[in-house]
Amino acid sequence: MSLSSSSSSPLSPAQESTPLLTSDEGLMTVRWALVQRRGGLRRRRRWALWRQVQGYLFLLPALLIFALFVWYPVVLGFVMSFQSVDLINPATWVGWANYRHVFADPLFAIAWRNTLAFTGYALLFGYLVPLVLALAINEMRHGKSYFRLAFYLPVMLPPIVTVFLWRWMYDPDSGLLNALLSLVHLPGRLWLEDPQTALPALVVVATWSAAGSTMLVYLAALQGVPASLYEAAEIDGAGFWRRLWHVTLPCIRPIMLLMLVLQIIATMQVFIEPFTITDGGPQHATLSILLLIYTYAFQNADFGEASALSVLLFLVLAAFGLIYLRLTSRMLQGD
Repeated sequence: MSLSSSSSSPLSPAQESTPLLTSDEGLMTVRWALVQRRGGLRRRRRWALWRQVQGYLFLLPALLIFALFVWYPVVLGFVMSFQSVDLINPATWVGWANYRHVFADPLFAIAWRNTLAFTGYALLFGYLVPLVLALAINEMRHGKSYFRLAFYLPVMLPPIVTVFLWRWMYDPDSGLLNALLSLVHLPGRLWLEDPQTALPALVVVATWSAAGSTMLVYLAALQGVPASLYEAAEIDGAGFWRRLWHVTLPCIRPIMLLMLVLQIIATMQVFIEPFTITDGGPQHATLSILLLIYTYAFQNADFGEASALSVLLFLVLAAFGLIYLRLTSRMLQGD
């Protein structure tokens, strides 16, 4: 009787408060865990943000140099194309007058015709010759290093050395080319003085001096073609030409397309050869767009017209770049 009465006796105040304290402590523990979790997320986010800021701080010097020496001149040239600028008097806004003067200049059409002709000749020789050289060297069993060095050597020559070398070779009196023609009893030519041969002669100089670097790019691309594809083609009985057409060229097609666009952009900006070898002659037969821009800026002291012509050239080259991006996107979608 006493046991039952003692077991059913009411709880003491201390015993009644113990479960409440325990519940409060559990709730506080959960809240503290949530606070710590939120604090950890904030710290991780701040750390991730700081790491990104550090990366951009490392890039900041390069970005500043790029903006100062690339984007600022581009924007300034675009603004100057609408101004009359001679670097002596204050620049004045003239609107589209510079563009009208450029289009009205008879040398404008001549320069574009020569530039496009130079680009066409360069694509015929300067684009195919490095590819053929790379394919030939890639098929060699011995002497690859020697031929790579031999064809790349002209790239390492300073441009002024290349100019003097080829001016001597084209010399009508004591040049190497006319001497070789005389050995086979053929008449010599005025290579740089004849409007019919002056531009192709400059294309030969440009191709000779730049083909080595393009050849190395093609060689690197050829090294990336899987050997298993060649082995499978040989098992199927494919010869050299079938392997070239069905294996090699499809594998290096993206590089070929890239080099084609780069070749067009580079040859449309030809300046060194016409400026140093022929000075745009004879009879403006080798006058290029960049040489005409140089004439506007540093001979006529009209930087506004020079900037206008530069903007036109930039738009043409940008169009080729957009065409390349469109073609590459289609190729990736097709793959």
